[in-house]
Amino acid sequence: MSAGGAFGGNRGVRPVPPEKGVFPLDHLHECDLEKKDYLACLKSTGFQSEKCRQFSKKYLECRMERNLMAKQDMSELGFRNVDELDTAPDKNGKLESPPDEPKEKN
Repeated sequence: MSAGGAFGGNRGVRPVPPEKGVFPLDHLHECDLEKKDYLACLKSTGFQSEKCRQFSKKYLECRMERNLMAKQDMSELGFRNVDELDTAPDKNGKLESPPDEPKEKN
């Protein structure tokens, strides 16, 4: 038999989790509202994630505030001040049309 145990693993050595990509699940549904807003935005924009960046940012901020992921500067996660201006929602929380698309008439 090998020294690594019956299934080839090292006995007594604790596995080290990866730095990114794995984080605690939101079992208490603390960030459900932010998650639902983001998913609704994706659905309404034909799954164009760049148009939903502000919702993604809010969701990540919620997770960091509740220790569901490591606190990190938003610029390290791909968010800059310019990004917020590009996809700013209107007063009703809905996305504005991009400059090259005509707005709907009410």
